[in-house]
Amino acid sequence: MAGNRKGWRGRVLAMLGGLALAMAVPLAAQPASADGDPLALRPGQYLWHPEISPAGPIVLVVSLDEQRAYAYRNGIAIGMTTISSGKPRHETPTGVFTILQKNKDHRSNLYNNAPMPYMQRLTWDGIALHGGSLPGYPASHGCVRLPQAFAQKLFAETRRGDTVVVADAKSSPMTLVYPAVLAPVSARGAPLAPLPEAPEPYWDDSLSPQGQVGILVSLHDRRIYVLRDGVPIAESPIGLDGLPALDGTTLFVMGQEMDDRPSPLDPQRRRHRWTAYPLLGESGVGMPDLLEQPTLPVQLPADFARRLYDVLVPGTTLLVTRLPAVRPAEAGADLQPLLESEPPAAVP
Repeated sequence: MAGNRKGWRGRVLAMLGGLALAMAVPLAAQPASADGDPLALRPGQYLWHPEISPAGPIVLVVSLDEQRAYAYRNGIAIGMTTISSGKPRHETPTGVFTILQKNKDHRSNLYNNAPMPYMQRLTWDGIALHGGSLPGYPASHGCVRLPQAFAQKLFAETRRGDTVVVADAKSSPMTLVYPAVLAPVSARGAPLAPLPEAPEPYWDDSLSPQGQVGILVSLHDRRIYVLRDGVPIAESPIGLDGLPALDGTTLFVMGQEMDDRPSPLDPQRRRHRWTAYPLLGESGVGMPDLLEQPTLPVQLPADFARRLYDVLVPGTTLLVTRLPAVRPAEAGADLQPLLESEPPAAVP
């Protein structure tokens, strides 16, 4: 097993279309397109699937070019939404921000007491996330407007200090403007650098010693990725010769139940049971226990499999998709540094 692979923290992951697979069931109040294509979202529409990654740090990546925002928890996409950012002469600033303040009933002190429901402040001079109208183009005075229902749901999940990255193609790496299933930034908003092609299996707990574990399997790339607290800590090729036909995306959740049969991950220990939740297509049919069937339908290096068993706890999630997970990073300007500002006497 390869040793320290800190360069992996820079893996930038893939294809805009892959994001739809990570959150294919929209809310009825604002239904997305029937095929789940994120490019087909109309103003006010969004996708929200927090059960994909139920715990861990949240990062919101806002793409001004696309007028979209992407929510990641523990490094895995849980939501996507249309937005309306700042109009000409009131542009939304780019950079890496933290949520400074939250107020679900805030009103603007600058613009005629205008309502800013579910406000999450990014700067003390008036830039914030909040619910509002989305005409389909930049129309705010610098804030990032979200669909009202999405703003409410995001507000309920975030905490003060969580990271918000605002990017466009001119100010930020292209991979930040077009993110995908795994977050292209760390929990603090630092862009991740690319790895060499086809890295060997590795496991490095020092990259993130504690926190919630999430697992992604890309069947297209034939690779498995393990994240802890939003940081990739392990990666391995994965053999798929015994895997049944799988079309779309399935979320697997590990339960508390075990049986007396040996685990194919570690024959010296008992087998876990998993439950499948198809998110797109019929990918869950006939394969409810991907990692813990009596005969493992996927092949992993033995040491990697034992380490994977060690980190599994009830509630661990595994997302399996047919789409590619990785694309090379593209050249681009560095992000602006974290914005720091003191609150003025009168907060806008």
